[in-house]
Amino acid sequence: MPKTIQFKGAPEYANRELIAAAGLKKGASIAYPEVKGHAQRLLDTGLFESSDFTYNGVDLVFNMVPSTVLYPVRLENLPLTPGKELDAALHDRLPLYHGKVPSEGGLTEDVRKVLEEILAAKGIKAAVAATPYTDLKVAQVTAMSFSVTSPPVRVGEIRLDGISPDLQAQVKTIAARLMKSNYDTENAAGNIERAFTSFYSDEGYAAVKVHAQQSGNSVMSSAAVEVPFNVSVEPGRLYKLGTFYLPSGAPLTMAEINKSAGVASNSLQKMSISGGVTLRTALLYVASQYKSRGYVDCVVTPHPQYDDTNGIVNYNFEVEAGPVFTMGKLTIENGADDLRAAMLAAWKLPVGTVFNENVIRKYYATQGNTPLGRTFAANIGRYKLYTNYETHIVDVVLRVERKP
Repeated sequence: MPKTIQFKGAPEYANRELIAAAGLKKGASIAYPEVKGHAQRLLDTGLFESSDFTYNGVDLVFNMVPSTVLYPVRLENLPLTPGKELDAALHDRLPLYHGKVPSEGGLTEDVRKVLEEILAAKGIKAAVAATPYTDLKVAQVTAMSFSVTSPPVRVGEIRLDGISPDLQAQVKTIAARLMKSNYDTENAAGNIERAFTSFYSDEGYAAVKVHAQQSGNSVMSSAAVEVPFNVSVEPGRLYKLGTFYLPSGAPLTMAEINKSAGVASNSLQKMSISGGVTLRTALLYVASQYKSRGYVDCVVTPHPQYDDTNGIVNYNFEVEAGPVFTMGKLTIENGADDLRAAMLAAWKLPVGTVFNENVIRKYYATQGNTPLGRTFAANIGRYKLYTNYETHIVDVVLRVERKP
Protein backbone atom coordinates (compact mmCIF):
# COMPACT_ATOMS: atom_id res chain seq x y z
CA MET A 1 0.00 0.00 0.00
CA PRO A 2 1.71 3.26 -1.10
CA LYS A 3 1.83 6.01 1.49
CA THR A 4 1.71 8.71 -1.21
CA ILE A 5 0.76 8.82 -4.90
CA GLN A 6 2.65 11.47 -6.82
CA PHE A 7 2.74 12.65 -10.42
CA LYS A 8 5.70 14.43 -11.95
CA GLY A 9 6.02 16.18 -15.33
CA ALA A 10 2.37 17.23 -15.67
CA PRO A 11 2.00 20.45 -13.63
CA GLU A 12 -1.16 21.50 -15.53
CA TYR A 13 -3.11 18.76 -13.77
CA ALA A 14 -3.76 18.52 -10.03
CA ASN A 15 -2.80 15.32 -8.19
CA ARG A 16 -6.44 14.61 -7.34
CA GLU A 17 -7.40 14.94 -11.06
CA LEU A 18 -4.72 12.49 -12.14
CA ILE A 19 -5.58 10.05 -9.35
CA ALA A 20 -9.25 10.11 -10.40
CA ALA A 21 -8.44 9.73 -14.10
CA ALA A 22 -6.09 6.81 -13.40
CA GLY A 23 -8.73 5.06 -11.29
CA LEU A 24 -6.52 5.05 -8.19
CA LYS A 25 -7.65 5.42 -4.58
CA LYS A 26 -5.55 6.84 -1.78
CA GLY A 27 -4.89 4.40 1.03
CA ALA A 28 -5.95 1.36 -1.01
CA SER A 29 -3.72 -1.63 -1.51
CA ILE A 30 -2.57 -2.16 -5.06
CA ALA A 31 -0.61 -4.98 -6.65
CA TYR A 32 2.43 -4.02 -8.69
CA PRO A 33 1.05 -5.43 -11.99
CA GLU A 34 -2.14 -3.41 -11.52
CA VAL A 35 -0.19 -0.16 -11.52
CA LYS A 36 0.62 -0.71 -15.21
CA GLY A 37 -3.09 -0.71 -15.95
CA HIS A 38 -3.58 2.58 -14.15
CA ALA A 39 -0.66 4.13 -16.04
CA GLN A 40 -2.20 2.87 -19.28
CA ARG A 41 -5.51 4.56 -18.43
CA LEU A 42 -3.67 7.88 -18.38
CA LEU A 43 -2.01 7.13 -21.72
CA ASP A 44 -5.37 6.17 -23.22
CA THR A 45 -6.66 9.70 -22.64
CA GLY A 46 -4.36 10.90 -25.43
CA LEU A 47 -3.07 13.70 -23.19
CA PHE A 48 0.32 12.09 -22.55
CA GLU A 49 3.09 10.73 -24.74
CA SER A 50 4.39 8.42 -22.02
CA SER A 51 3.72 7.38 -18.45
CA ASP A 52 5.97 5.18 -16.32
CA PHE A 53 6.23 4.75 -12.57
CA THR A 54 8.51 3.89 -9.66
CA TYR A 55 7.67 2.52 -6.23
CA ASN A 56 10.12 2.50 -3.32
CA GLY A 57 7.83 0.84 -0.82
CA VAL A 58 6.52 4.20 0.38
CA ASP A 59 5.89 6.53 -2.57
CA LEU A 60 4.24 5.57 -5.87
CA VAL A 61 5.56 8.09 -8.39
CA PHE A 62 4.25 8.42 -11.96
CA ASN A 63 6.56 10.18 -14.42
CA MET A 64 4.42 11.85 -17.09
CA VAL A 65 5.37 13.34 -20.46
CA PRO A 66 2.45 15.49 -21.68
CA SER A 67 1.45 15.56 -25.33
CA THR A 68 2.60 18.71 -27.11
CA VAL A 69 -0.34 18.68 -29.56
CA LEU A 70 -3.72 19.43 -28.00
CA TYR A 71 -6.58 21.40 -29.53
CA PRO A 72 -9.28 23.68 -28.15
CA VAL A 73 -12.85 22.44 -28.38
CA ARG A 74 -15.04 24.07 -31.03
CA LEU A 75 -18.83 23.62 -31.02
CA GLU A 76 -20.11 23.63 -34.59
CA ASN A 77 -23.90 23.36 -34.27
CA LEU A 78 -24.56 22.19 -30.72
CA PRO A 79 -27.36 24.17 -29.04
CA LEU A 80 -25.16 24.81 -26.01
CA THR A 81 -23.41 27.96 -24.82
CA PRO A 82 -19.60 27.68 -24.93
CA GLY A 83 -17.75 29.07 -21.94
CA LYS A 84 -17.01 28.54 -18.26
CA GLU A 85 -20.29 26.84 -17.35
CA LEU A 86 -20.01 24.18 -20.06
CA ASP A 87 -16.29 23.68 -19.39
CA ALA A 88 -17.08 23.19 -15.70
CA ALA A 89 -19.75 20.60 -16.52
CA LEU A 90 -17.26 18.69 -18.70
CA HIS A 91 -14.53 18.94 -16.06
CA ASP A 92 -16.86 17.62 -13.35
CA ARG A 93 -17.27 14.40 -15.32
CA LEU A 94 -13.83 14.31 -16.92
CA PRO A 95 -11.18 15.45 -14.37
CA LEU A 96 -8.43 15.90 -16.98
CA TYR A 97 -10.54 18.09 -19.28
CA HIS A 98 -9.02 21.58 -19.19
CA GLY A 99 -10.53 22.96 -22.40
CA LYS A 100 -8.28 21.06 -24.81
CA VAL A 101 -8.38 17.56 -26.28
CA PRO A 102 -6.12 15.40 -28.50
CA SER A 103 -6.92 14.77 -32.16
CA GLU A 104 -7.63 11.19 -31.16
CA GLY A 105 -7.72 9.33 -27.89
CA GLY A 106 -9.97 8.56 -25.00
CA LEU A 107 -10.56 12.11 -23.76
CA THR A 108 -11.90 13.27 -27.14
CA GLU A 109 -14.31 10.34 -27.24
CA ASP A 110 -15.29 10.96 -23.62
CA VAL A 111 -16.05 14.62 -24.34
CA ARG A 112 -18.19 13.55 -27.31
CA LYS A 113 -20.18 11.16 -25.10
CA VAL A 114 -20.64 13.70 -22.31
CA LEU A 115 -21.91 16.31 -24.79
CA GLU A 116 -24.50 13.78 -25.96
CA GLU A 117 -25.47 13.19 -22.32
CA ILE A 118 -25.79 16.94 -21.62
CA LEU A 119 -28.04 17.32 -24.65
CA ALA A 120 -30.11 14.29 -23.60
CA ALA A 121 -30.62 15.85 -20.15
CA LYS A 122 -32.16 18.83 -21.99
CA GLY A 123 -34.52 16.56 -23.90
CA ILE A 124 -32.44 16.47 -27.09
CA LYS A 125 -31.56 13.02 -28.37
CA ALA A 126 -28.76 13.68 -30.85
CA ALA A 127 -25.69 12.03 -32.31
CA VAL A 128 -22.49 14.06 -31.80
CA ALA A 129 -19.32 13.58 -33.88
CA ALA A 130 -15.78 14.86 -33.29
CA THR A 131 -13.69 15.89 -36.30
CA PRO A 132 -10.51 17.96 -36.75
CA TYR A 133 -11.20 21.56 -37.77
CA THR A 134 -8.78 22.91 -40.37
CA ASP A 135 -8.14 26.64 -40.66
CA LEU A 136 -7.66 27.12 -44.40
CA LYS A 137 -5.61 30.27 -43.94
CA VAL A 138 -2.87 28.42 -42.10
CA ALA A 139 -3.60 25.06 -43.75
CA GLN A 140 -3.51 23.13 -40.49
CA VAL A 141 -5.77 21.73 -37.80
CA THR A 142 -6.47 24.37 -35.15
CA ALA A 143 -9.34 22.82 -33.15
CA MET A 144 -11.45 19.73 -32.60
CA SER A 145 -14.96 20.39 -33.82
CA PHE A 146 -17.95 18.73 -32.16
CA SER A 147 -21.12 18.70 -34.25
CA VAL A 148 -24.60 17.19 -34.17
CA THR A 149 -24.84 14.87 -37.16
CA SER A 150 -28.50 13.99 -36.60
CA PRO A 151 -31.12 15.30 -36.38
CA PRO A 152 -30.62 18.69 -38.14
CA VAL A 153 -30.19 21.72 -35.85
CA ARG A 154 -31.95 24.87 -37.01
CA VAL A 155 -32.86 28.37 -35.86
CA GLY A 156 -36.27 28.14 -34.21
CA GLU A 157 -38.84 30.74 -33.20
CA ILE A 158 -37.61 34.35 -33.21
CA ARG A 159 -39.36 36.62 -30.69
CA LEU A 160 -39.16 40.30 -31.66
CA ASP A 161 -39.06 43.37 -29.42
CA GLY A 162 -38.87 47.06 -30.31
CA ILE A 163 -40.41 46.83 -33.80
CA SER A 164 -42.46 49.84 -34.85
CA PRO A 165 -45.93 49.09 -36.30
CA ASP A 166 -45.07 50.38 -39.79
CA LEU A 167 -42.19 47.87 -40.13
CA GLN A 168 -43.86 44.86 -38.53
CA ALA A 169 -44.70 43.11 -41.81
CA GLN A 170 -41.19 43.44 -43.33
CA VAL A 171 -39.47 42.42 -40.11
CA LYS A 172 -41.67 39.36 -39.73
CA THR A 173 -40.78 38.37 -43.29
CA ILE A 174 -37.07 38.53 -42.40
CA ALA A 175 -37.67 36.52 -39.22
CA ALA A 176 -39.57 33.87 -41.20
CA ARG A 177 -36.66 33.58 -43.62
CA LEU A 178 -34.15 33.18 -40.78
CA MET A 179 -36.22 30.56 -38.99
CA LYS A 180 -35.44 27.03 -40.18
CA SER A 181 -31.95 28.12 -41.34
CA ASN A 182 -29.06 25.97 -40.14
CA TYR A 183 -27.94 26.76 -36.60
CA ASP A 184 -24.30 27.65 -35.99
CA THR A 185 -23.14 27.76 -32.36
CA GLU A 186 -20.59 30.55 -32.91
CA ASN A 187 -22.33 32.60 -35.60
CA ALA A 188 -26.11 32.17 -35.39
CA ALA A 189 -26.70 35.20 -33.16
CA GLY A 190 -24.37 37.37 -35.27
CA ASN A 191 -26.02 36.25 -38.52
CA ILE A 192 -29.45 37.17 -37.15
CA GLU A 193 -28.19 40.56 -35.97
CA ARG A 194 -26.63 41.32 -39.36
CA ALA A 195 -29.83 40.45 -41.24
CA PHE A 196 -31.96 42.86 -39.20
CA THR A 197 -29.24 45.53 -39.12
CA SER A 198 -28.98 45.45 -42.92
CA PHE A 199 -32.75 45.85 -43.28
CA TYR A 200 -32.94 48.78 -40.85
CA SER A 201 -29.93 50.48 -42.41
CA ASP A 202 -31.62 50.27 -45.80
CA GLU A 203 -34.69 51.91 -44.26
CA GLY A 204 -32.61 54.86 -43.10
CA TYR A 205 -31.78 53.80 -39.53
CA ALA A 206 -28.00 53.87 -39.93
CA ALA A 207 -27.35 53.80 -36.15
CA VAL A 208 -29.70 50.91 -35.40
CA LYS A 209 -28.73 48.55 -32.56
CA VAL A 210 -29.81 44.93 -32.81
CA HIS A 211 -29.22 42.30 -30.14
CA ALA A 212 -29.96 38.61 -30.72
CA GLN A 213 -29.72 36.09 -27.90
CA GLN A 214 -30.60 32.43 -27.60
CA SER A 215 -33.68 32.18 -25.37
CA GLY A 216 -35.00 29.30 -23.33
CA ASN A 217 -34.54 25.66 -24.15
CA SER A 218 -34.12 24.19 -27.60
CA VAL A 219 -37.13 22.31 -28.90
CA MET A 220 -36.97 18.78 -30.31
CA SER A 221 -39.51 18.65 -33.14
CA SER A 222 -40.25 15.68 -35.36
CA ALA A 223 -37.86 16.99 -38.03
CA ALA A 224 -35.12 18.91 -36.21
CA VAL A 225 -33.74 20.51 -33.09
CA GLU A 226 -34.98 24.13 -33.10
CA VAL A 227 -33.07 26.83 -31.19
CA PRO A 228 -35.24 29.86 -30.23
CA PHE A 229 -33.94 33.45 -30.13
CA ASN A 230 -35.00 36.80 -28.71
CA VAL A 231 -34.24 39.80 -30.94
CA SER A 232 -34.44 43.36 -29.62
CA VAL A 233 -34.16 46.41 -31.87
CA GLU A 234 -33.33 50.05 -31.05
CA PRO A 235 -33.85 51.81 -34.40
CA GLY A 236 -32.48 55.27 -33.55
CA ARG A 237 -33.16 58.15 -35.93
CA LEU A 238 -33.37 58.42 -39.70
CA TYR A 239 -30.31 59.61 -41.66
CA LYS A 240 -29.35 60.64 -45.15
CA LEU A 241 -26.28 59.15 -46.79
CA GLY A 242 -23.45 61.64 -47.03
CA THR A 243 -19.87 61.13 -48.20
CA PHE A 244 -17.45 58.21 -48.39
CA TYR A 245 -13.86 58.81 -47.31
CA LEU A 246 -11.00 56.59 -48.47
CA PRO A 247 -7.68 56.01 -46.69
CA SER A 248 -4.70 57.85 -48.11
CA GLY A 249 -2.93 56.01 -50.90
CA ALA A 250 -6.05 54.14 -52.04
CA PRO A 251 -5.69 52.96 -55.68
CA LEU A 252 -8.96 54.63 -56.79
CA THR A 253 -10.82 57.91 -56.53
CA MET A 254 -14.13 59.03 -55.08
CA ALA A 255 -15.36 59.82 -58.59
CA GLU A 256 -14.81 56.18 -59.56
CA ILE A 257 -16.70 54.97 -56.50
CA ASN A 258 -19.62 57.33 -57.13
CA LYS A 259 -19.78 56.21 -60.76
CA SER A 260 -19.79 52.54 -59.76
CA ALA A 261 -22.56 53.18 -57.23
CA GLY A 262 -24.62 55.19 -59.73
CA VAL A 263 -24.76 58.48 -57.83
CA ALA A 264 -23.71 62.01 -58.58
CA SER A 265 -20.64 63.32 -56.79
CA ASN A 266 -21.37 64.84 -53.35
CA SER A 267 -25.11 64.01 -53.62
CA LEU A 268 -27.14 63.20 -50.52
CA GLN A 269 -29.51 60.26 -50.47
CA LYS A 270 -32.01 59.12 -47.92
CA MET A 271 -30.66 55.95 -46.37
CA SER A 272 -33.59 54.07 -47.86
CA ILE A 273 -33.21 51.04 -50.12
CA SER A 274 -31.27 53.13 -52.65
CA GLY A 275 -28.93 54.50 -49.98
CA GLY A 276 -28.26 51.08 -48.52
CA VAL A 277 -27.57 49.60 -51.93
CA THR A 278 -25.31 52.55 -52.73
CA LEU A 279 -23.22 51.88 -49.63
CA ARG A 280 -22.95 48.15 -50.33
CA THR A 281 -22.14 48.76 -53.99
CA ALA A 282 -19.39 51.19 -53.01
CA LEU A 283 -17.93 48.69 -50.53
CA LEU A 284 -17.94 45.91 -53.14
CA TYR A 285 -16.35 48.19 -55.71
CA VAL A 286 -13.54 49.27 -53.38
CA ALA A 287 -12.85 45.66 -52.38
CA SER A 288 -12.86 44.52 -56.02
CA GLN A 289 -10.34 47.20 -56.98
CA TYR A 290 -7.94 46.01 -54.29
CA LYS A 291 -8.51 42.36 -55.15
CA SER A 292 -7.81 43.04 -58.81
CA ARG A 293 -4.36 44.17 -57.64
CA GLY A 294 -3.67 40.86 -55.89
CA TYR A 295 -5.00 41.70 -52.42
CA VAL A 296 -7.06 38.51 -52.19
CA ASP A 297 -7.67 38.88 -48.45
CA CYS A 298 -8.69 42.54 -48.63
CA VAL A 299 -11.38 43.56 -46.11
CA VAL A 300 -13.15 46.93 -46.36
CA THR A 301 -14.96 48.11 -43.22
CA PRO A 302 -17.23 51.19 -43.20
CA HIS A 303 -17.03 53.32 -40.05
CA PRO A 304 -20.05 55.63 -39.74
CA GLN A 305 -19.64 59.24 -38.65
CA TYR A 306 -22.98 60.69 -37.55
CA ASP A 307 -23.86 64.35 -38.12
CA ASP A 308 -26.97 64.54 -35.94
CA THR A 309 -27.39 68.26 -36.47
CA ASN A 310 -27.99 67.77 -40.20
CA GLY A 311 -29.21 64.17 -40.07
CA ILE A 312 -26.34 62.90 -42.25
CA VAL A 313 -24.14 59.82 -41.92
CA ASN A 314 -20.71 59.83 -43.59
CA TYR A 315 -18.49 56.77 -43.85
CA ASN A 316 -14.75 56.33 -43.44
CA PHE A 317 -13.65 53.22 -45.34
CA GLU A 318 -10.98 51.29 -43.46
CA VAL A 319 -9.03 48.98 -45.77
CA GLU A 320 -7.05 45.98 -44.52
CA ALA A 321 -5.32 45.06 -47.75
CA GLY A 322 -3.22 42.11 -46.58
CA PRO A 323 -0.44 40.57 -48.71
CA VAL A 324 -0.31 40.49 -52.50
CA PHE A 325 -1.06 37.07 -54.00
CA THR A 326 0.38 35.82 -57.29
CA MET A 327 -0.76 33.35 -59.91
CA GLY A 328 0.36 29.76 -59.34
CA LYS A 329 -0.30 26.57 -61.24
CA LEU A 330 -3.01 26.40 -63.94
CA THR A 331 -4.82 23.08 -64.40
CA ILE A 332 -7.34 22.44 -67.20
CA GLU A 333 -9.44 19.40 -66.37
CA ASN A 334 -11.13 18.77 -69.72
CA GLY A 335 -10.09 15.55 -71.44
CA ALA A 336 -9.94 16.66 -75.10
CA ASP A 337 -6.36 17.61 -76.02
CA ASP A 338 -7.36 20.18 -78.67
CA LEU A 339 -9.69 21.99 -76.26
CA ARG A 340 -7.10 21.99 -73.50
CA ALA A 341 -4.48 23.37 -75.89
CA ALA A 342 -6.83 26.15 -77.04
CA MET A 343 -7.75 27.06 -73.47
CA LEU A 344 -4.10 27.15 -72.44
CA ALA A 345 -3.18 29.35 -75.41
CA ALA A 346 -5.91 31.86 -74.54
CA TRP A 347 -4.92 32.12 -70.88
CA LYS A 348 -3.67 35.62 -69.95
CA LEU A 349 -2.42 35.25 -66.37
CA PRO A 350 1.12 33.78 -66.36
CA VAL A 351 2.68 32.14 -63.32
CA GLY A 352 4.13 34.70 -60.91
CA THR A 353 2.01 37.66 -62.03
CA VAL A 354 -0.31 39.49 -59.63
CA PHE A 355 -3.45 37.40 -59.20
CA ASN A 356 -6.72 38.92 -60.42
CA GLU A 357 -9.88 36.82 -60.26
CA ASN A 358 -11.62 39.17 -62.71
CA VAL A 359 -9.30 37.84 -65.43
CA ILE A 360 -10.89 34.40 -65.05
CA ARG A 361 -14.42 35.77 -65.40
CA LYS A 362 -13.46 37.73 -68.50
CA TYR A 363 -11.60 34.71 -69.89
CA TYR A 364 -14.83 32.76 -70.38
CA ALA A 365 -16.76 35.76 -71.74
CA THR A 366 -14.36 37.48 -74.17
CA GLN A 367 -13.17 34.82 -76.62
CA GLY A 368 -15.42 36.20 -79.37
CA ASN A 369 -16.51 34.36 -82.49
CA THR A 370 -13.70 31.82 -82.35
CA PRO A 371 -13.92 28.04 -81.97
CA LEU A 372 -13.01 28.46 -78.29
CA GLY A 373 -15.54 31.28 -77.84
CA ARG A 374 -18.29 29.21 -79.43
CA THR A 375 -17.39 26.27 -77.17
CA PHE A 376 -17.64 28.48 -74.10
CA ALA A 377 -20.97 29.95 -75.28
CA ALA A 378 -22.46 26.50 -75.81
CA ASN A 379 -21.28 25.14 -72.45
CA ILE A 380 -20.70 26.27 -68.87
CA GLY A 381 -17.27 27.54 -67.86
CA ARG A 382 -16.34 26.85 -64.24
CA TYR A 383 -13.26 27.41 -62.11
CA LYS A 384 -11.90 26.60 -58.66
CA LEU A 385 -9.30 28.51 -56.68
CA TYR A 386 -6.83 26.89 -54.30
CA THR A 387 -5.33 29.61 -52.14
CA ASN A 388 -2.11 28.98 -50.23
CA TYR A 389 -2.02 31.50 -47.39
CA GLU A 390 1.56 30.60 -46.51
CA THR A 391 3.13 31.20 -49.91
CA HIS A 392 0.51 33.74 -51.08
CA ILE A 393 -0.01 31.79 -54.30
CA VAL A 394 -3.35 30.97 -55.95
CA ASP A 395 -3.64 27.83 -58.09
CA VAL A 396 -6.47 27.81 -60.65
CA VAL A 397 -8.44 24.86 -62.05
CA LEU A 398 -10.54 25.46 -65.18
CA ARG A 399 -13.29 23.22 -66.47
CA VAL A 400 -15.92 23.29 -69.20
CA GLU A 401 -19.15 21.40 -68.52
CA ARG A 402 -22.07 20.60 -70.77
CA LYS A 403 -25.23 22.63 -70.18
CA PRO A 404 -28.07 20.56 -68.70
